[in-house]
Amino acid sequence: MHRLVEVTWIDAEEYGEVGWNDLKSIKRYAKKPCPTMKTVGYVVHQSAKHISLVSTLGEKECSTLEKIPTQFIVSIDELIKEKPDAEL
Repeated sequence: MHRLVEVTWIDAEEYGEVGWNDLKSIKRYAKKPCPTMKTVGYVVHQSAKHISLVSTLGEKECSTLEKIPTQFIVSIDELIKEKPDAEL
């Protein structure tokens, strides 16, 4: 059984247009915190370097894979706890 989790993580970000940008505007934006994101999915891999999630999971097929580097992760919350066999 694959764990269903919600991962809260801080995203990397890029700001500005192609070509020249106003340095004052860039410096102002540079002080803003990176966005906090939340991703819900089934864990298909987890290691010290990253977690890999899919949003849809079948017996032989799945949706696209999303990989989040461990350094970006703030928290991982279990959404569905496995029940002991006696309760099944």
